[in-house]
Amino acid sequence: MSDKQLILVVDDDPDLVESVSMKLESKNFRVIKAYDGVEAWDKIKEDRPDLIILDVMMPRKNGYELCDEIKNDPQYKDIIVILLTAVGDAVTSTSYTHMDGKTNLADDFIPKPIDLNKLMEIVEENLE
Repeated sequence: MSDKQLILVVDDDPDLVESVSMKLESKNFRVIKAYDGVEAWDKIKEDRPDLIILDVMMPRKNGYELCDEIKNDPQYKDIIVILLTAVGDAVTSTSYTHMDGKTNLADDFIPKPIDLNKLMEIVEENLE
């Protein structure tokens, strides 16, 4: 068993998943990747992460739905969830609102486009 902390990166944008994963690996985290909420849930059950970086707007199951499932499951509710949200720019054109982010159970969130250094700070703060 590795003592490195495991982080699951979930986004339907493969380039973003790759850049976030590389940054995390450079900070000595282990990384697993998923590209939608359904795949992410399978990965969580296979190899329980310490923290999840979770995009909000995704096909099949969005980040809010997945976050709620995680946080309402006694086995997984203490996994830290950081939501990636691009909804700031698109609030008027989507059904997502910032209130969802505030009222749902995520531990933290960061706007897109992501500042990778800021994201690393949030990850490290949450894992301390």
